[in-house]
Amino acid sequence: MDRTEKLHIAMFPWLAYGHTMPFLEVSKFLAQKGHRISYISTPKNISRLPKIPPHLSSNISFVEFSLPHVHGLPPGVESTSEVPIHKVSYLKRTYDKLRDPLTDFLKNSNVNWIIHDFAPYWLPGIAAPLGINLVFFSIFNASTSTFGGPPSALLGDHRKRLEDFTVVPEWIDYPCNNVAFTLYETVNYQQCVDDDVPDSHRIGRLIQGCQFVTMRTCFEFEWDAIKLLIKLYQKPVVPVGLLPPLLSLPSNEDNKWEAIKSWLDSKGEKSVLYIALGSEVNLSEESMHQLAFGIEKSNLPFIWVVRNRPVDEGQMNDIIPPGYEKRVSKRGLVLRDWVPQLRILAHSSGGGFLTHCGWSSIIEALKYGRALILFSGGNSGQGLNARLLHGKKVGLEIERNEVDGSFTSDLVAATIRRVMVEPEGEVFRANAQAMREIFCNEELNNNYLNEFTRFIEEFSPSACHC
Repeated sequence: MDRTEKLHIAMFPWLAYGHTMPFLEVSKFLAQKGHRISYISTPKNISRLPKIPPHLSSNISFVEFSLPHVHGLPPGVESTSEVPIHKVSYLKRTYDKLRDPLTDFLKNSNVNWIIHDFAPYWLPGIAAPLGINLVFFSIFNASTSTFGGPPSALLGDHRKRLEDFTVVPEWIDYPCNNVAFTLYETVNYQQCVDDDVPDSHRIGRLIQGCQFVTMRTCFEFEWDAIKLLIKLYQKPVVPVGLLPPLLSLPSNEDNKWEAIKSWLDSKGEKSVLYIALGSEVNLSEESMHQLAFGIEKSNLPFIWVVRNRPVDEGQMNDIIPPGYEKRVSKRGLVLRDWVPQLRILAHSSGGGFLTHCGWSSIIEALKYGRALILFSGGNSGQGLNARLLHGKKVGLEIERNEVDGSFTSDLVAATIRRVMVEPEGEVFRANAQAMREIFCNEELNNNYLNEFTRFIEEFSPSACHC
């Protein structure tokens, strides 16, 4: 098509903040290029997004669809952060019920492209008759996707036992440092899989039905994995870059940041450990206590963001050990709710990051060269991320029992100290700093967004050989 012709592009992310934000970042870039964006989600998910810059607001419209009721899902739930992991399957079922309102919207909106997430496996059946092109946008990295394999493996019964997920698949043709799940991660992940339509089937059908695939990565970080995906998928894989977030802070949170900044200013350079396990990781009380005691035993200054876990009755349950906050108050901050994570990581006193290994958090940490203490949350691809980064020596994984995921506070403390202060951890600190050349490179990442945009603008099915 003529590159001067402006497109109408619909964005359709999954119901999780870690998905809606990358979709918004791509939306803003495409709007900046003059394309018209319809960003489709639920009212609550849209309300959680930051405001669009005024100069882009005329090109971005938010389309709200209310989720139909599904038996088993608590009323008012619209995102994965609001339910325990074993109820996420109900959220997928109500998401699937958006098929009809989305079809009505598409029939009357003259959309050229839909950039969609992993869940709406039914989308190709709607889009093809309407002449709408599809881009499958995986917010994960390429190494995670290579583990899933080609559509034939995703849609077949290649993995019949849980143990099959704990070995590197035979189609991976490059050294990958044992990037596979542990048994406890596999068990944990199975809790959120919809028995009716497994995630592997959703992804397999969407790869088959889309025009091309994009993902949040770049060749500089994982060349081999991206090249393999092109071969496995038999269609273009066009990375969108890492989408490293920019420092910004809503004005109504300035007071909270000032208090945190004052505390950080009093600490030595690269001395503070930051701990955050994301909004969807729910540890048992025993695991939380072992983690807490390990952080304490490390004897390092720290900021720990604790999110109370959702329980079935809709109440929130605090599982920090009694008296812990008072005991560590001289060198540790325990914070709840929202915190300006990017600003904390960017501060000069930031040293290491104990992370659940969500890809967004990893990108934020490596943007500022923070060495990683890897503690997989067990959801989606977090375990694979932990093995990947451990293999690249930008962090060290906390050793855990491979069957039940248990660990000791002594191992937590030892891993923290090795990564942050001990001489043998210098390799992790140096490699994490070196990653800034990729993860903090605005020009590099804008080049990927430009290439992605050009690919959409100039797309010709006959030129794809797919």
